[in-house]
Amino acid sequence: MATRSKGNASARQQHQQLSYISVPSQIIHSLSSSSLQSLLLSPKKSSRSGLRLSSIIKNPRFLILFLFIFALVGTFRIGFEFDPVLPFSPIPCGGVIRGGGFPAVEASGVVGNRSAVIRDGFWAQPDGMAYKPCLAFSSEYKRWSKDVTVERRKYLMVVVSGGLNQQRNQIVDAVVIARILGAALVVPILQVNVIWGDDSEFSDIFDLDHFKRTLADDVRVVSSLPSTHLMTRPVEERRTPLHVSPRWIRSRYLRRLNKEGVLLLRGLDSRLSKDLPPDLQKLRCKVAFHALKFAAPIQELGNKLAMRMQSKGPYLALHLRMEKDVWVRTGCLPGLSAMYDEIIHEERNLRPELLTARSNMTYHERKLAGLCPLNALEVTRLLKALEAPKSAMIYWAGGEPFGGKEALLPLTREFPNLYNKENLALADELKPFSNKSSILAAIDYIVCEQSDVFMPSHGGNMGHVIQGHRAYTGHKKFITPNKRQMLPYFLDHSLPESEFNNVIKELHQGSLGQPELRTEKAGRDVTAFPVPECMCNTSSTTRTRP
Repeated sequence: MATRSKGNASARQQHQQLSYISVPSQIIHSLSSSSLQSLLLSPKKSSRSGLRLSSIIKNPRFLILFLFIFALVGTFRIGFEFDPVLPFSPIPCGGVIRGGGFPAVEASGVVGNRSAVIRDGFWAQPDGMAYKPCLAFSSEYKRWSKDVTVERRKYLMVVVSGGLNQQRNQIVDAVVIARILGAALVVPILQVNVIWGDDSEFSDIFDLDHFKRTLADDVRVVSSLPSTHLMTRPVEERRTPLHVSPRWIRSRYLRRLNKEGVLLLRGLDSRLSKDLPPDLQKLRCKVAFHALKFAAPIQELGNKLAMRMQSKGPYLALHLRMEKDVWVRTGCLPGLSAMYDEIIHEERNLRPELLTARSNMTYHERKLAGLCPLNALEVTRLLKALEAPKSAMIYWAGGEPFGGKEALLPLTREFPNLYNKENLALADELKPFSNKSSILAAIDYIVCEQSDVFMPSHGGNMGHVIQGHRAYTGHKKFITPNKRQMLPYFLDHSLPESEFNNVIKELHQGSLGQPELRTEKAGRDVTAFPVPECMCNTSSTTRTRP
């Protein structure tokens, strides 16, 4: 008796440790209830037809044929429609947890109609004022295109640096500069990232053929210099001033380019003016929102992760800037504890050249000036004040927070459904992109861009690019934290929570992704503020898209 009970206990233990594979519901539904019964129940022996059926089923040839057909159909259905059920882990930065009591999200595609998702409260979208993309180039631009797109004497080479979104901005400017000079553009060279060591090339991240096709009417793009120019010593410029105009570019480079045939530019970040003629602003938008499409493997995985988030309804995407190097560079402190603050102080003293914020300001002054990233506690208080539901699905993008999981505790306590690409993806899905920081950032970009609501914890290239992209695709909700005005209220601990929430909501009424004219503030980039050069409303002129 004792032996039998031990055996039962052992069997139960083995059963608990088993792993399971979900079977797509379409396969199950394709079998009628009678078919299922015929598989599960023995045929009745009391009827003659039952005897005949029994004899047929017992025939080995019939059984083999039936199993072969069933397996073949199942294989085709699985091959085309199967995507495993993922057990979502509420533990940030953790691996996928198998089993347990976590909600499962099916990754088989967008569930239901996205436009039918409830759009009230926190998920309500801003009024886009009927603005739509419009890239109608002038007749003069089109006439000049006939010469520029067949150019075979002048070539522009560029080396772009930094992270993914810095590279994107520089590639946009490279296309515009090639157009200004009437030169063919050699596919940009991505400089190996000195911080992360990512050696990805252009075609590893972006769809090169799509890039060439999309810009075929604007600039000739070639993969390499032709043999006639391989021995040419290029005119090289390393120190282009900031915010130069098209006239400056022509006067500086055009004569030498006509003579030598090849111009090499480095360090294009913010070198080209943000205030350009309308046609060149439209070209900027065309490159940023149409030509720079991610390579197929990146796009497919990004879409898959976005669909896994969408399968539970609307979701919020956060871009959290809480990495160690961010605290060092901004001159700010993470606020986790005296120990962590001291580590940042020591790192900054050892490498003062890393400090990008104003060196004559104290940490407290930087904080009140809105120059510091929001930490997890501040992000949590802001989201609660803006009435984000506790059950909200949240995707967070960014590097490993300084302090690890402890740095995210204020956020996970209030919003337990917090995920990133590491605990959304299956183990082998991210493996091809390990140690490829730019590609991993591209996956983050796709999931963030497709979210219902997006909020960055700090300004930066990714936030600005996604802001423009979300505006261009319909002014989807984008929360811009009004740090300079809201932080004094964060520091006022005597303020009742209800009053604090009302003040924070009032401060953000105009910072939720509504259309903003780029021309209202000097120095705005059209790829972040595409109205009015790249978007028109019903009262504007005829709208066309490239």
